[in-house]
Amino acid sequence: DLSLPIQVKLLRVLQEREVVRLGSRHPISLDVRLITATNVNLDRAMAAGRFREDLFYRVKVAEIALPPLRDRPGDILPLAQHFLAIYRQRLGHAATAFSPEASELMKRYPWPGNIRELENVVHHALLVALNPVISAADLHLAPLAGDVPAASLSAGPLAAALQREMERSLPNLYHSVVDLLVRAAFEHCHHNQVHTAAVLGITRNVLRAHLARLSLIRGRRPVSRPRKSSGRKQRRR
Repeated sequence: DLSLPIQVKLLRVLQEREVVRLGSRHPISLDVRLITATNVNLDRAMAAGRFREDLFYRVKVAEIALPPLRDRPGDILPLAQHFLAIYRQRLGHAATAFSPEASELMKRYPWPGNIRELENVVHHALLVALNPVISAADLHLAPLAGDVPAASLSAGPLAAALQREMERSLPNLYHSVVDLLVRAAFEHCHHNQVHTAAVLGITRNVLRAHLARLSLIRGRRPVSRPRKSSGRKQRRR
């Protein structure tokens, strides 16, 4: 994500192993170990001219590919315990453990937001938990697809609402159903956009466009255009 001018400066530092402080004329030798991280496809970035090839091969010595959290189920609970210890001390909370149901739910959850989402979920659970043991309900995670039997949808409130919409014979039935589904999912996920997008199987940007259109969130304010000058100078009275 570095701009090309900064990439040139970083490459020079790595090659010469020295820096010159701002306002100084004397170089300072460096003895450092460089660790870089990115979620950008650097091969495509180099092909598009956004990343220098010489810098790429300078930093690519030992490469470690880090899979998403959902592909590392053995890391979920240790990370959750780590964040629990941090925020427990920071908030002065008495919670010391997760319930078996909460632990099982965290292991099965797909974590579309990866480690950052896990950290936020643990932080939120400590803010709302009333007992020393954090329950599955305290996590406020969206239910998994396998937790809701498919047959239950036929008799649920969503099915009844869909039936009412179809009985109205609206010309734009499809859009009405989509709006109804987005509203229901957003309410079910306690207005959490990340969880709602994961439940609906759409990106967060697409979800935000739906929510803004339904006035459930504030959309971006349009940029006001400057008024065109008439070219006439007003006379002072």
